[in-house]
Formats: sequence, C-alpha cells, structure tokens
Amino acid sequence: MLLCVLGLLPATWMFTAADGRLRTTADVPRTDVAMVFGAGLWRGEPSPYLARRLDAAAELYREGRIEVVLVTGDNSREEYDEPDTMRAYLTERGVPDGRIVSDYAGFDTWDSCVRAKKIFGVDRAVLISQGFHIRRAVALCQEAGVESYGVGVQDRHDETWYYGATRELFAAGKASLDALFKPDPRFLGPEEPGVERALAAAR
Repeated sequence: MLLCVLGLLPATWMFTAADGRLRTTADVPRTDVAMVFGAGLWRGEPSPYLARRLDAAAELYREGRIEVVLVTGDNSREEYDEPDTMRAYLTERGVPDGRIVSDYAGFDTWDSCVRAKKIFGVDRAVLISQGFHIRRAVALCQEAGVESYGVGVQDRHDETWYYGATRELFAAGKASLDALFKPDPRFLGPEEPGVERALAAAR
C-alpha cells in the first residue's frame, strides 16, 4: 500500500499544481504569448495531434486572445524540424510569420518551459497541448517560473490517445524530479529576443 501511495504522489502533485489553471479556447485569459509543444511529424507534416494544437493557437490568435505563438519542438536532426513545420502550418492558417517564434531545442516539456523563461523571456503564457499532457505542461512551466494557463485540445479517444494517457502516469515521475532538482535543459544557449521583438511589432 505504501508503494502504491508513493507511486501516485507525482501524479497527485501534477494534478494539484495545475488545478484551477485549465481553460478552453473560449475562456482562457488574454495573454501575450501562447506556447505550442511539438507532437511529432508525419511525412513532413504535423501529426494529427500536433495539428489540433496548432489549430487552437490559430483560433486564439484570430480572436485576439494572444499576440505571439512560441512553437517549441525537436530539431536535433537536419531532416526533422518540428518548429519550422509548425510555423508553416500556422502561417497557412492566418498567423503572420512575424508573430511566430521558434524554439528549436524543445526536446521535452521541461526543456521547453525552462527555455521559454530563460532564453525567450516569457513570464506568462497560454500552453496548448492534448488533455492528457496539459496538466504536466502547466505544472512544469509553473515550476520554471512561467505563470501558465493550459488549453487541452479535444481528440478522439483512439489507441494513440490511450497510449499518451498511460504514458503520462510514468512521465509524472520524471516531471516531479525535474521540478525538484530543476536541471538545465539539454541545450540552453544564449538569450534570444524573438518574443520581445514580435510583441513590439504587434504594438
């Protein structure tokens, strides 16, 4: 019983940390910056899950609820570029290129949150992801110093969804360790003014 309790502590922390910070695209507070986390590419295009995240960001932009979209994902290989693919998808849906900022070293959720704060100077953001991931994203960005609200996009509960939901139970353990020890991202690098410049242009 004790092992079960200890095993559930990370998930309990994650749910508690995100409590009261989950919204929909209709009622999320107006915020300058939205963060969209990568979710894989299929044949050079956003996966269906990633496309729905990007659709939500485009909707928030069109409705004037955000000014800038920070797309964060994996570009560790020349032939695999999540951020630029996400940028192209957003521009096709009406988000100006100058309002999109790319983080090419968002290798996992913790790295994306820390880099948003330390590299791009983001203090407050709307986070966009699937419902099974959004609580972890909010909890980790809060720990990284980014005041966060989460929008969990809706999806069919297919095999991929159930896999993602099950994976979150295990990912909660790593998330709690990241929150406790606050490791540096795999790649930190120098500060980048992209978000600041995009916001200045918006005004």
